[in-house]
Amino acid sequence: MIRDTVRWAATHGLMRAAIRRQARRGNDDAALLLDPELQGDPFAHYESLRRHRPFAPGAFSRVTVHHGVCTEVLRSEDFGVADRDGSMPAPVRLALRVAGPPAHPGPIDPPSMLAVDAPDHARYRRLVTRAFTAKRVAALRGRTEEIAEELLDTLDDGSGPVDLVARYASLLPVTVISEMLGVPTSMREQFLAWGDGAAASLDLGLPRERWASVQTNVAALHDWMTGHLRRLRARPGDDLLSSLVTTADDDGSHLTERELVATALLVLAAGFETTVNLIGNGTRLLLDHPDQRDRLAADPSLWANAVDEVLRVESPVSRTARSAKRDTVVAGQEVPAGSLVVTVLAAANRDPDVFADPDAFDVGRSNARDHVAFSNGVHYCLGAALARMEGEVALRALFERYPGLAAAGEPVRRPTRILRGYEHLPVVTGRRSLTV
Repeated sequence: MIRDTVRWAATHGLMRAAIRRQARRGNDDAALLLDPELQGDPFAHYESLRRHRPFAPGAFSRVTVHHGVCTEVLRSEDFGVADRDGSMPAPVRLALRVAGPPAHPGPIDPPSMLAVDAPDHARYRRLVTRAFTAKRVAALRGRTEEIAEELLDTLDDGSGPVDLVARYASLLPVTVISEMLGVPTSMREQFLAWGDGAAASLDLGLPRERWASVQTNVAALHDWMTGHLRRLRARPGDDLLSSLVTTADDDGSHLTERELVATALLVLAAGFETTVNLIGNGTRLLLDHPDQRDRLAADPSLWANAVDEVLRVESPVSRTARSAKRDTVVAGQEVPAGSLVVTVLAAANRDPDVFADPDAFDVGRSNARDHVAFSNGVHYCLGAALARMEGEVALRALFERYPGLAAAGEPVRRPTRILRGYEHLPVVTGRRSLTV
């Protein structure tokens, strides 16, 4: 308990105090991190940051909202993943050493793939990438279509409005990734509950109670996955996790127990967390833009491009950070070694220098795929092809089955800063399509 309190205070507690102090001084980025109303609709706020080029002063770092600068930073070998603990002041680093490493590392703690650079990152990614090849994803399309139809068969039970997130947007991707990884689909509701409880682990400056809840959910995921991987060692199957347990890397080495659990949990959570947001965000955008629904109904070949436009307009991941590994220069500005740079992906995806009329939702936009919603560089999302496929299948099946789908009240956004999506999205299905 004492170590937990020290760890929270040394990271989130002090970070929260620093953000509040910066907000009182008029820092725009700090104000955004603290204000739920701004987080709900941050895009006008991003435009106030856009006047600063290449960087705006952030709450505790440099911040960029420019597409070109974000891309340069994310691709540069001069930057690595952000070491939040290492960038803390010396007294904070001392407190963290006293607290010791977290018993159950989260997605932004080593040895998670999100928190390490080469050579470890390359090794983890090499072992996982084979599950997300274009050929493998293409082969999964048929099964994903079956899952979508099964869920849509029970969506309209005649009882009135339904929560599209709980009944469809969450269940489709968690079922797909569970089958890919060889984890029981009977656990999907529990995975969603744990994942939702742990999602805020990506955020900074969490209150003590919220942080403790996150730790509880992360620990539950760790405990379950540790036991599952042990079962797979005894009886491996034809799935990705069995491959991770049994397959050696090119040099003959195997993942350690800690690396294996971290990698398995990241792939599991990433396999549904962001895609839930993609499907929910896409549904809401299409409900709000009936003209774009009409275009898709008239020309279904636009669905793949429509998914990229959803990713551009409502990025499921709002921001990510990088740390300068050495003195460098970005867009003509010197960036000293150790400097933290936050790339606001959601703002870069509405950069008027890249996207004409950037706030407009246009399913036929010719350069929609130029978004950075999946990041860029060596940490580009390895599940991007899977997410795109699932988003296309889920949204197309939904609106073709229920062309009269309509909102049934105000949606509720997730109370997270990094992940952007809906916690609840009430809808009524309308009449069924005559083709069903």
